[in-house]
Amino acid sequence: MAELSQWAFPPEMQPSNDEVEFDLTRALNAVVALRTEIPDDAFTASLLGTERTGSGVVIGNDGTVLTIGYLITEAQSIWLTTNAGQVVPGHALAYDQVTGLGLVMPLGKLDVPAITRVDLDSAEVDDDVYVISSGGRSHALRARLFARREFAGYWEYLLDDALFTAPPHPEWSGAALLDGNGRLIGIGSLFVQEADGDDTVKGNMFVPSELIDPIENDMRRLGHADRPPRPWLGIYTAETKDGITIQGLAHQGPAERAGVHLGDIVRDVAGSAVSGLGDFYRSLWLQGPAGTDIAITVARGNGLKELTVQSVDRSTLLKKPSLQ
Repeated sequence: MAELSQWAFPPEMQPSNDEVEFDLTRALNAVVALRTEIPDDAFTASLLGTERTGSGVVIGNDGTVLTIGYLITEAQSIWLTTNAGQVVPGHALAYDQVTGLGLVMPLGKLDVPAITRVDLDSAEVDDDVYVISSGGRSHALRARLFARREFAGYWEYLLDDALFTAPPHPEWSGAALLDGNGRLIGIGSLFVQEADGDDTVKGNMFVPSELIDPIENDMRRLGHADRPPRPWLGIYTAETKDGITIQGLAHQGPAERAGVHLGDIVRDVAGSAVSGLGDFYRSLWLQGPAGTDIAITVARGNGLKELTVQSVDRSTLLKKPSLQ
């Protein structure tokens, strides 16, 4: 990613104090820069890199930072930087694979106010919203919420009600999405580019920040949400004209060990046909918790092949953060 000093929105695209109905300076200062270092031998190093940068949002009076989880997965060091230039080390409290959200505890006092959170009842399609990355007003943008809908990620990830904004920008990892009253409604995740008939829709997907509410205490206390882990197969999929296509396999992951091949087309799970990634993931997860044997049928060449994949808990493959 680019260094903070290398990009800025044109002034006319930035929110200003005289046009918003909230304390813009306070909101800007609640978003901090986040930089992490990941060991070279970490499970996610080859996919996500060993140096990750983005933003996080201070949500607690103790300085707790909410961010997108992939920034802190397997992090051996975390550094938080405020808009005022204060630098504080952090500790990865937890990463929740179901929501994709992560929590960081600063290992020092952050002189930053916590931002107000609100549930998604305050956000409707076509609302004006504000996206704030770390770095002050030059990294803040007036935007539009153009969709709320399901999002299925190729890495065995599913949100029932994700938020999509435009115009798009590549620097929103961990950024704050605010409603018109300056309250937090989402955390930046991905740049998206999708076909819509003859048009291509570009935007950013945000994870609803309200998803942290029912699990925050568990994540602080246990380091994870107190729920059975979902079965993970180690596949990377996409919806193609042929169906749900296997486009990647985790090295020595459950699916690869079970004989799943690149290019296989998933036809059913436990004998029930699946349609679309969302339906496929739900069917997988209904089979039981991590460790459950998952029966799938794939189309390969001119025939069908029945396979049994012994699922695992993905978190057991990840390096755990150490508090130094």
